[in-house]
Amino acid sequence: MTDARTVRSAGTREAIITAAERLYAEHGLVAVSNRQISEAAGQGNVAAVGYHFGTRADLVRAIMRKHSEAIEEIRQRMVAEARGSEEVRDWVACLVRPATEHLATLGVPSWYARFAVQVMTDPVLRAIVTDEALTREPLRETLYGLGGCLDALPAEVRAERGDMARQLITHTCAERERALTEGTSTRQPSWDDTAGALTDAITGLLLAPVTRRSPAEEART
Repeated sequence: MTDARTVRSAGTREAIITAAERLYAEHGLVAVSNRQISEAAGQGNVAAVGYHFGTRADLVRAIMRKHSEAIEEIRQRMVAEARGSEEVRDWVACLVRPATEHLATLGVPSWYARFAVQVMTDPVLRAIVTDEALTREPLRETLYGLGGCLDALPAEVRAERGDMARQLITHTCAERERALTEGTSTRQPSWDDTAGALTDAITGLLLAPVTRRSPAEEART
């Protein structure tokens, strides 16, 4: 009896995660209620989301973990191959390709990339997800390796370009996922080609020269 109950509970949690990911991706985090998620998950009890996950932040964290575990397994393999490299492109690939490789396994339609964009535009949830992501060793090693290649850049420039790179990855993946779901044209023929284009763009972004401000501009800040 206990085993059967455990299986049912796990099935309910998975149904809620799947429904929430889709609804959040399509409508945004704020616009979706726990009642809507419960109904979409086929749960007669409208309190099912709260019972199984607690808060919305806990549910979002569960969705992210479902995907991040698979992504970090891919990243771990890539980091092992890149370890010791002093090439920016090698470490950028360790940032980009684990996500695109995972997205390629999800089929069509999928919602994770668009869900991730919604999370990253919410300041509170972004902080929660980012803090948790930085506890994963493959990502930490990737950022350390990349940082070692960019020592010549001022810290504030590295931070700003890191933010730009994150936006490029999340929004480019979300746009491709949306186009695939809607059956419209895509910029690249495959997720692998998308990864290549992103890697080129971000490598160029990180290695671009820094324009020095004039004394007058410095005085105004």
